[in-house]
Amino acid sequence: MAGDETLLLTAAEVRQLFDARRALESQRAAFTALATGRAVLPARLLLPGQAESAAFCYAARLAPDAPAVSKFGSVNPGNAERGLAAVSAVITVLDPVTGRPQAIMDGTEVTTLRTAAASALAAKTLAGRVSVLAVIGSGVQAAAHLAALAEVLPADEVRLFSRNAVTAARLAERAPGPPVRVCASAEEAVAGADLIVTATTSAEPVLQADWVAEGATVLSVGSFAPDRHEVDQQLLRRCARIVVDDRATALEHAGPIVTAVASGELDPDSVLELGTILTDPDRWQRDPADIVHYNSVGVGIQDAAAAAAITEAAADRPEPGTRIAL
Repeated sequence: MAGDETLLLTAAEVRQLFDARRALESQRAAFTALATGRAVLPARLLLPGQAESAAFCYAARLAPDAPAVSKFGSVNPGNAERGLAAVSAVITVLDPVTGRPQAIMDGTEVTTLRTAAASALAAKTLAGRVSVLAVIGSGVQAAAHLAALAEVLPADEVRLFSRNAVTAARLAERAPGPPVRVCASAEEAVAGADLIVTATTSAEPVLQADWVAEGATVLSVGSFAPDRHEVDQQLLRRCARIVVDDRATALEHAGPIVTAVASGELDPDSVLELGTILTDPDRWQRDPADIVHYNSVGVGIQDAAAAAAITEAAADRPEPGTRIAL
C-alpha cells in the first residue's frame, strides 16, 4: 500500500481478515503488553447519553513504537427495537512513523470479535475444560461468544436464556457447536453450569448468586460502566477470585466492582488482571469449588492489538479493503 493511501475495511472485510486464531492471539498480545508494561494506555473517555446510552473513546499503542489506534463509538441499548446493533464504532490506525491514517475500519465488528476472543482467552485460562456453558443474552455479543467459545473451548452442553425469546430461538438455530437449548429462565440456564457468560447491557442484575454452582466461572461483558450491573453483589461475595482486563479501568467503570469497593466489601488490591495470570501462571491457583468472576470492561489495548493484527493481515493483499487517498 502506498504511503499516502489509507485502507478502508468494512465489517465483512474485518470478519474475513480476523479469524478465531488471529483474534485470540491478538488478545493474548494485548494483555501481555499490558502486564509487562509495554502498552501505552491512557484512560478511557465515557460520555453518558440519553436512555441509558453512552459514547466512548479509546486510544492505545501495543508499544511506544507501535501504531496509535483510536476507537470512537457508542452503546445504545434501545437500538434493538430499531433493528440495529447496540454497539457502533469506527477505528483509526495511524502509521507509527508518519502518523498518517494507515487504516480506517468498522469498529463495531472489531469490538464484537475482540471482546469474544478475550472472553474465550479468559475462559481457557481461568476455567480449563467446560462441560456446561450457559449464556444470558441473545444479541451480537452473545452470538460472538457462542462462536468464539465453540472454537476455543467447546462445551458438551450449551444453554441460552434471553428476555427476547424470538432472538434467542434464532440464535440457537444458527449457533455453532452442540445444539443450544433455549431455557425459560436465567436460573434454569445457569443451574449446574461451570461456565456462565452474561452478554447484556442490563443496569439490573441478570444473574443471582444463589443460582451459581460451586466451581463455576462467570464472565461478564456488560458491566462496562458504573451504572451497569449484570451480576448481583452477593456473587462477588461468593467469589474466591475476581479477575479483570485492567484493574484501574475496572475500579472506575465496572459497576459491581465499583460498588463492592465503595462499600468496603472488596479490597481493590485483591483484584487480579488477566495479563498477570498469562505472564505469570504461578499466580493463578483455584480449588475445584471456587467461584471465579471475570469482568470485562474493555480497554483500548485490545483494539490496538486487534487493529494491528487486521492491518498486518491485509498488508500486501490487493483485497479485501479499499485503498483511498484522503
